[in-house]
Amino acid sequence: MRIQKSAEDYLETILILSQKNGMVRSIDIAGALGFSKPSVSTAMKRLRENGYIEVNHGAITLTPTGSEIAERIYDRHRLLTEYFIGLGVSPETAEADACGIEHILSEETFARIRAHNDARRAHRGEPAD
Repeated sequence: MRIQKSAEDYLETILILSQKNGMVRSIDIAGALGFSKPSVSTAMKRLRENGYIEVNHGAITLTPTGSEIAERIYDRHRLLTEYFIGLGVSPETAEADACGIEHILSEETFARIRAHNDARRAHRGEPAD
């Protein structure tokens, strides 16, 4: 299932905020992403209409479909950031680059990066991801 990068960013942010804070509100998302509250409210309406989130008394939660997408993107984000840092990229640049390409990598390419990263970690005696 392909959805727009912006929708994936919102879902990933909801996942991260829910893990960090428990309850997520539009204002939390606006603060995390640096967007205006009206922009976030419009996006939340679209995500709700498409079945990715539920909103109850201002609390935003991911549906199973939204959670699946968010977890896939967040997994990519974490692994790519780690991989780039392992290549010697600064953490700040690795984070920004991971955020930019986590949405566009094919499953095949990402699987190969994961396999390479797991092999690198095993060589160093670290547990695989």
